[in-house]
Amino acid sequence: MVIRRRVRAVFFPLLLYCVSGTVGGYFVWHALNGERGLKTKDEYEHKIAAFEEDLGHLRAEHAQWAHKIDLMRGQAIDRDLLDEEARRLLGLSHKNELVIFVASPQK
Repeated sequence: MVIRRRVRAVFFPLLLYCVSGTVGGYFVWHALNGERGLKTKDEYEHKIAAFEEDLGHLRAEHAQWAHKIDLMRGQAIDRDLLDEEARRLLGLSHKNELVIFVASPQK
């Protein structure tokens, strides 16, 4: 009888601490690694930085295209640019012209 009380006095608090530690560990693990955890937040921040960098490149390319389009539109058309684009698209050149192909920059 006395032994059983001592076992209960030691076993129940030990069981309570183990269950409490397990539940606490579960919540701490999910706070770090879960769907909305701290590590996921860092990954999202890195993805956002990469997307913003891509957006900057795309905006620069958009500005370049807008500038080319503005040169071909309106009252004053840049005839050299128009001639260059037409020849490039149609693949035409005069027999006395020297054509130099320049590779476009790759990303």
